[in-house]
Amino acid sequence: MHHYPAGFRLAAALLLALGLFACASLPTDYPRTTSTALEGWETTSLGRTTSEFAAAHPGESGFALIREGRQAFNNRVALTQLAERALDVQVYIWQADETGHLLAQSLLTAADRGVRVRLLIDDMGFGGTDHGIGSLDAHPNIEARLYNPFAHRDSRMLDFAFDLQRVNHRMHNKMIIADNSLAIVGGRNIGDHYFAVDPDTNFRDLDIGAAGPVVREISQAFDHFWADTTAVPVAALMPRTYTADDLQDFRTRLAERIAVSTYPYDLDKDVAEQRAIIAQLGEALIWGQGTIVWNSPERTMDDTADAEIIEGLRRKLSTIKHSLTIESAYFILGERGVATVRDLVARGVKVRILTNSLASNDVLAAHAGHANYRKQLLEAGAEVYELRTDSGVIKKTWKGESRAGLHTKAMIFDDDSVFVGSFNLDPRSAQINTEAGVYVISPALAADLRGYMDEGVLPANAYRLSLDADGDLRWTTVTDGREVTYDKDPLSTFGQRFQSGLIGILPVESQL
Repeated sequence: MHHYPAGFRLAAALLLALGLFACASLPTDYPRTTSTALEGWETTSLGRTTSEFAAAHPGESGFALIREGRQAFNNRVALTQLAERALDVQVYIWQADETGHLLAQSLLTAADRGVRVRLLIDDMGFGGTDHGIGSLDAHPNIEARLYNPFAHRDSRMLDFAFDLQRVNHRMHNKMIIADNSLAIVGGRNIGDHYFAVDPDTNFRDLDIGAAGPVVREISQAFDHFWADTTAVPVAALMPRTYTADDLQDFRTRLAERIAVSTYPYDLDKDVAEQRAIIAQLGEALIWGQGTIVWNSPERTMDDTADAEIIEGLRRKLSTIKHSLTIESAYFILGERGVATVRDLVARGVKVRILTNSLASNDVLAAHAGHANYRKQLLEAGAEVYELRTDSGVIKKTWKGESRAGLHTKAMIFDDDSVFVGSFNLDPRSAQINTEAGVYVISPALAADLRGYMDEGVLPANAYRLSLDADGDLRWTTVTDGREVTYDKDPLSTFGQRFQSGLIGILPVESQL
């Protein structure tokens, strides 16, 4: 699975139910530096450029949707090259694959020229080894921290078994900030299938680029996580001190892996083009009032309270008049959410949802939770769509066709405001994990996002769900110009349907 380690959601639920809460040991006495977002950002090249454009839009920030995976990776590498003084990176998953190696090398190159790099990764999603992150941290200009780390570095299952109440809470945020002047926030982790280079499976995903005053807000959110006690310096977790020799060994190994990489695109050419676009950024941005919204570590560690984003969403939904359009990789509304949809429809609000089908979902347990509410959503009057694995929203890869999966987390409210981030409409995002996203009031940006989201529900890309005369589910799509209807989850196996159905009857919804 790409979103959580295999079976994590279900295992977490079952272990919690067994009450295995014994504490594991983490370091408590260690050196911890204090640092904050770059001050004097206006003196950097990016700061001067963005300030000039922002001056023409007082009180607003500039935004751009980042749709395609190839563009999304190029944007990130371009930021590492353009940064002069500071790079802040926060991510849930960092995989040790081609894109993971390339971005690590880009951060090293930036640090070599004097850029301060702060790297905050959730320990659940760290795809490398402690040796790799320890070696990076040995660079004098790089400091790495792991969020809510595992005490048993080589046997994480011990933490799951004996400290699950703590390690169940993860940092799901994704952002990169260059010189406190430009930022990317969204749904993409660092891994091949988030950037359309995996030969087998690639995600439909979305980020939002930001410039202007909102970037300082994004940096404040990063600083909050960076300073929190759940973000532990890597050096405090290592069994030994990593040195310049370790860093040099890591550089050599990284260069060797990249030299034999099959990365399919001309990265240097692509990034050069992105740098040229950034130089004329004001012409490419849509300006509006925007803010960063996020779930705090403090609130998510409190199992009795909903996190900040879900509270804000409920307030927003109470003001909607015409339409609510949702694209969410994992979509488990629960009884309360279904009641909200029913109320919205009764008020004349059109509610449309696109999520994963059983065959496209990389988290079987999440689909089980969604499946429990499909009929209720349709009966409430919502339009429900599920992504096809052969969806045209995932383009042909360099090795041919790849299987499509949905990883986007985005919403449009009344075609005048939008949310793009890491927040799924499921219990885990609502109460357990930290999340972050950008909310923007802008009809122009809403229209841009509408085009993206409308493409996702086209018959060639998704199944539209309905109920037949007997109240049974039907999936309708178009294949080779002909309408096709299914009476069970399309292209799924008996094993997938059986497992999903079994999970769906277990009392584990709060963990999904």
